[in-house]
Amino acid sequence: MKIALVHDFLTQNGGAEKVLRAFKQAYPEAPIYVLFADKNKFAPTFNPKDIRESFLAKMPFILSKYRYYLSMMPSAIESLNLNDYDVVLSSVSAFAKGVITKPETVHISYCHTPTRYLWSDTHEYVENLKMPGLMKRFLELQLNKLRVWDKLAAERVDYFVANSHIVKDRIAKYYNQSSAVIYPPVETNKFYITDKPGAYYLAGGRFVPYKRFDLIIDAFNRLALPLVIYGDGPEYENLRRRAKSNIKFVTGQLTDADLTKLYSECIAYIQPQLEDFGITAVESMASGRPVIAYAKGGSLETVKEGVSGTFFKYQDWASLVDAVMRFRPEDYDAKTIKQYAERFSLENFKTQIRNFVNEKYQEKKDAIAHQQIQMNL
Repeated sequence: MKIALVHDFLTQNGGAEKVLRAFKQAYPEAPIYVLFADKNKFAPTFNPKDIRESFLAKMPFILSKYRYYLSMMPSAIESLNLNDYDVVLSSVSAFAKGVITKPETVHISYCHTPTRYLWSDTHEYVENLKMPGLMKRFLELQLNKLRVWDKLAAERVDYFVANSHIVKDRIAKYYNQSSAVIYPPVETNKFYITDKPGAYYLAGGRFVPYKRFDLIIDAFNRLALPLVIYGDGPEYENLRRRAKSNIKFVTGQLTDADLTKLYSECIAYIQPQLEDFGITAVESMASGRPVIAYAKGGSLETVKEGVSGTFFKYQDWASLVDAVMRFRPEDYDAKTIKQYAERFSLENFKTQIRNFVNEKYQEKKDAIAHQQIQMNL
């Protein structure tokens, strides 16, 4: 069984890239096909020789200005030649599902979500862009064309795998396709319980609007409790100016030791956004620390009320303030929380993916063999 891995592009390290890394660990001989990649940035994770890029990789400023090439990405992903492979396993938030494969090739697409800016978040995406109104109107026309392509591209996939039940529902709604659910991998063995938890609450991730760090800051400005926020992104300066002195930012590239220490020594992790899954919350639980999460989306599948965390009902600062004031860390047992998090472990993920790939590949082989028998009758 010859396998190829396909990913949208490699420019930042996030949850989707963790899934790709797990795919590569499960299938170390498989090459990685992408639209373009920052090979130097990902050299510690992926061997540059294993990465195959589309023609977009040769375009000027592709790594920093890739949004300007949005309209070219469908043809670029279709240009990738995957004829030599029995199985194509794609990790997709946008374009990777659109690769063209031979009829006998099995294409399994692990979908992080149907493309946000084309479907569920399209209006918010355009509104939050910092560009003149006329350019936004032009962009909306481009998105309309991409939406048609995206729907057609989804029909090329043989089997979808969703990263959560909320994404499974979106795949059914926007693509009219069924899907299995396999939760994303978390390297739970990297995280540890400490007997000396700190005196701060924790939040982290990419500083972008939908992560709702503004909500956390507004809440903790009023609570006057110590809060640490780790990460980086375009909203950093706005968030820093918004925050009072009880809120500390940890930015830049964090080492594994830095990150695990932050998790293990926090009082609780705050997750105010609507997540498809929410890997950072599981990382906190793998450290034995409870989560205070917005009661919607993937959080309802990862956090168990009273066991690994608690919820706040409304996505506003007042609801979060109420949840923090009611929260009692002494009600939670670190070992129980960590044990609960193990269901999302990397090894469990790799086992489920291998089993799914083997099952669908065998189904395809059996179908082809049956077809050949029928033709010979």
